[in-house]
Amino acid sequence: MVEVYYDKDADLAHLEGKTIAMIGYGSQGHAHALNLKDNGQNVVVGLYPESKSRAVAEAAGLRVVDVPEAAKEADVLMMVIPDHLQGRVYREQIEPNLRPGSAFMVAHGFSIHYKEIVIPDTIDVMMVAPKAPGHRMRELFTEGIGVPSLLAVHQDATGHAKEIGLAYAKGVGSTGSGVLMTTIKDETESDLFGEQTILCGGVTALVKAAFDTLVEGGYPQEIAFFECLHELKMIVDLMYQGGFNYMRYSVSDTAEYGDLTRGPRIIDEHVRENMRAVLKEIQDGTFAREWIAENDEGRPRFTPLREQAQHSQIEEIGKELRAMMPWMDPKVI
Repeated sequence: MVEVYYDKDADLAHLEGKTIAMIGYGSQGHAHALNLKDNGQNVVVGLYPESKSRAVAEAAGLRVVDVPEAAKEADVLMMVIPDHLQGRVYREQIEPNLRPGSAFMVAHGFSIHYKEIVIPDTIDVMMVAPKAPGHRMRELFTEGIGVPSLLAVHQDATGHAKEIGLAYAKGVGSTGSGVLMTTIKDETESDLFGEQTILCGGVTALVKAAFDTLVEGGYPQEIAFFECLHELKMIVDLMYQGGFNYMRYSVSDTAEYGDLTRGPRIIDEHVRENMRAVLKEIQDGTFAREWIAENDEGRPRFTPLREQAQHSQIEEIGKELRAMMPWMDPKVI
């Protein structure tokens, strides 16, 4: 069983007198920094000189310095810039300025697990990975609710890495909901697998394939959109609240029978074989090497794929239909 820790297991005293440096101020960075600040911690934000986020962080009452200066000041440094940038920024701006006995932290284990970042053995290495996007994490914190987090102690140089990690998790609000103990390896590989096979890659590919099948079958694209994408939120919300059983209890018997008899025909053994292949590429580093090379080469494949996806038929009709439903607060990218 996974160990779970709560407020009673964490003590903010382990952060007392320490400077926490937040490297990055995007979705995760702003939530971590502001939650810690609201919990009485001394937070400094490290950004590159031309960053547009500097003014945003300063307007929120945070002190902002260049990344090397933040690393010099840090007793605890949290790296929350994009995965593909972390290795270079660490080697050029952070590594020369880290102090023995300090702590280096990440909110996702990619760079540590795939050795884009290798930390000296005199420094604690931990991960606190909240299980929510940063803006949702911040929103719930202001309402007095924390989001669960994963905690990993990768390197315990001081003998106090776990206590500091739990204190950090409490500072961002996670011990109120629960902090699950894990490893950098398990978090990284499972996170990438989830993103690729269901949360992002799998669900968008499945929705688009279903939409395209209905349109090819002669059905209006508006009807296909509602059936294959719009109603998905209702089903996911039901599963979120009570699992598959509650979802099946809530839909019609017709829908449940179709689920149980046709679902396994769609997601069949061939799909599972593809999932196993994707997992192997994550485990052996193939995906990580591919992603790092893609960025080093200027994103020659990623950029056209993104452009194509942004202008697909389902996206175009979706914009039109969401505009008819202003109560949804539709977003346009």
